[in-house]
Amino acid sequence: MGSEGETAITVKASFSYTVSTADPYVAVLQSTTESSVEYQSFWDYGLGGGIVSDNAGIAEVRYNDAGEYVVKYYVIYDGLTTIATQTIRVDENGVCPDGLCGSTSNISLKDAATTFSVGTITRASWVKAGGKHTEILKKEFNNITSEYEMKMNVMYPSQGNYDFSAADAMVDFAQANGMNVHGHALIWHNATPSWVENFAGTNAEFEAMVKDYITTTLTRFKGKVRSWDVVNEAFEDGSGHPLRNSVFRQKMGDDYIKKCFQFARDADPDVLLFYNDYNMASSTTKRAAMFKMVDELGDLIDGVGAQMHISYEGPSKSNIEAVADGTVSRGLKLHFAELDIRANPNKDITTLTDDRAQEQRAKYKEVVQIYNSIPLANKFALTIWGVRDNESWLIDFWGNADWPLLFDSNYNKKAAYFGFLEGLQ
Repeated sequence: MGSEGETAITVKASFSYTVSTADPYVAVLQSTTESSVEYQSFWDYGLGGGIVSDNAGIAEVRYNDAGEYVVKYYVIYDGLTTIATQTIRVDENGVCPDGLCGSTSNISLKDAATTFSVGTITRASWVKAGGKHTEILKKEFNNITSEYEMKMNVMYPSQGNYDFSAADAMVDFAQANGMNVHGHALIWHNATPSWVENFAGTNAEFEAMVKDYITTTLTRFKGKVRSWDVVNEAFEDGSGHPLRNSVFRQKMGDDYIKKCFQFARDADPDVLLFYNDYNMASSTTKRAAMFKMVDELGDLIDGVGAQMHISYEGPSKSNIEAVADGTVSRGLKLHFAELDIRANPNKDITTLTDDRAQEQRAKYKEVVQIYNSIPLANKFALTIWGVRDNESWLIDFWGNADWPLLFDSNYNKKAAYFGFLEGLQ
């Protein structure tokens, strides 16, 4: 028995593999086990040769024949054995990167998703700077959203003074590279300039100002921006999910959402108009409030944007499907917007472990499968909220390390990336 206060040390087996750059039939295996103590370790390479001792460093193993090989890595410490298992797939070209064989091993996201757009977010400074960010945008995505520069506080900073410079930069980049733009978002309580919050005129003058803002913005980008989130996050999270008591509701009335959609529809009859909100999958009551409002909009609305800020643990598949079913049953387009999947919601890891990366991969696969299974007429886009992990808003928001996106901080594809592709198969 250990003394009081002594904590037991557990050592959990984990490993990763890559394909040798010198020989495509060779897998390079490496332990990723984290431990401050010495332990015993062994490999079973899946070739029928039994268990062999693990030597320090990497193991290079050649797989000559096409097929699937189950590789096991055993770690023994203090009488306890843990086992990490991965399946290595081999085709006529050698070991398949990340287990994806054939053309899917190097296909892009946008090319794999043949029936809907694949989007991500960007900023004016990033598209102007070029480099790896724009290289990834052009290769992988065909739909972009401004992270924050196509909102009212940026585009309309002071009364009578519009500033579309950042929006123009992103729209110009998209047009030059054959990409669609999703405008996000015309009206959002958290991106309202102070002069609007403290509007000096009458309620009628306030409504006329909002109409001018929406009309001016949509007219400017007519034919260049395919779709807009007209209103974003209009419902409270509390009981009954009433409308937020924003300055727009205070001065334009409870039907301000419908008025804003009407202004947008009048300004550009051809643009696709969306309502966007969060927790649509995790809260059945908020989802019901949102759909009730959507029903009241009638023909003014084209689609629903369901933010997908979720984690590897949930919401459940059935709850995500409920968002899709409610949207499809109304004949509307569905945007799985703002998708990121937290790998560390419980703050229980300090680096992205292989096990957690695979759980995240499975959740990305699940979300994409759900989206890909809806009818073609209801498909629109699936937007990842960021390119690489270290740029995710979630790190500052939650205040802990996380790795929620498809690319790591060095723009390398993660297991999550391949989970997205697997969801399309």
